[in-house]
Amino acid sequence: MAEFTARQVVVIAAVAGALVGGLVAGGVAVAVSGNSTSTASSAGGSSQVATASVVRTTLTTPVQVGGSIGYDGSYAIANLRGGGGVYTWLPKPGQVIKQDQPLYSVSNEPVPLLYGSLPAYRAFDAGMSDSADVGELTRDLIALGYGAGLTQSNHYSSATAAAVQRWQRALGLQATGEIPLGEVVFEPGPIRVTSVTPSPGAPTGGGAVLTATSTTPIVVVDLDVSEEYLVKPGDAVSVVLPDGTSTVGGRIETVGTVATCPGGGGVGNGTSSAGESPCSSAGSNSNAAPTVTVTITLDSAPPEATLDLAPVNVNITTQQVDNVLAVPVNALLALQGGGFGVDVVTGNSVHLVGVTTGLYSNTLVQVSGAGITTGTQVEVPSS
Repeated sequence: MAEFTARQVVVIAAVAGALVGGLVAGGVAVAVSGNSTSTASSAGGSSQVATASVVRTTLTTPVQVGGSIGYDGSYAIANLRGGGGVYTWLPKPGQVIKQDQPLYSVSNEPVPLLYGSLPAYRAFDAGMSDSADVGELTRDLIALGYGAGLTQSNHYSSATAAAVQRWQRALGLQATGEIPLGEVVFEPGPIRVTSVTPSPGAPTGGGAVLTATSTTPIVVVDLDVSEEYLVKPGDAVSVVLPDGTSTVGGRIETVGTVATCPGGGGVGNGTSSAGESPCSSAGSNSNAAPTVTVTITLDSAPPEATLDLAPVNVNITTQQVDNVLAVPVNALLALQGGGFGVDVVTGNSVHLVGVTTGLYSNTLVQVSGAGITTGTQVEVPSS
């Protein structure tokens, strides 16, 4: 390894923190030599160095906050068929149910899930009034391949009845062309079962059957109100998953407008004593800061095992600069007269160049200076 006289004293990370306001984790060397140019020495020395290239890149400064990952939405599904049968099949918590798959079975007859935002509230049959519930049934029948001769509309026509008959035959049901209330359930999309109330063999009598969420993963963060200014809907974030190493991108979906205290208490009326938490003054018996709820949608679905309200960390970008030159933080030399420099390596010689620093990221720092361009080689500690 080469030794250079400009790098006489290496200051550990604690000193670096003092020099740059605690923004960086790497060490900074202090240039104490009066020489601005030196030549590599092959003799063993006290300072071992390597080189790194100046790069042009995007730098960000993140703030990390804790949250939990789960699923969006909440649905409660009830049996509207009334009594006169028993539950012969029920799903298990965690099971995903998609379009045309049974939610549960009564007396061996499946009650399927169809997609629609309007819950079923009446029977489907000829002569019923036109409405959006007929339109969503029609849309499902066409999507499932039973819509021969059927056009999208809110009218229950003879073509609708014929399509219903084809659908009923495929499910093994009596092909009546009519659907009594309670024999189909509409939800906006596929669902994930969270709990089931009855047990197989239990008599039906109306009431709750199961609860569910959507299959869309979502992250929820209770963000300290002092950090609320850092985020707004649409901002990009990265989420560190429960395994501590995998990450997935996401975007801020909503930022709550009402601050709450732990336990759901109010945030006080702004008349708390000096040094007293607003939550304490609001009677929540907590010195914790009030928070707002932030929801985050993910760019891709992480593995199933990582969900179910597991803890995650969210990296929020507070500052960003694009298309800038950067060097490793530990390439910086703190100059005796103030400011920073880097040792630029050219062939077998090294010369100290003063630089202006900009944004610090975890490992890189924005720099500019005479002769500093993409690919310039600079000294860094070898380990």
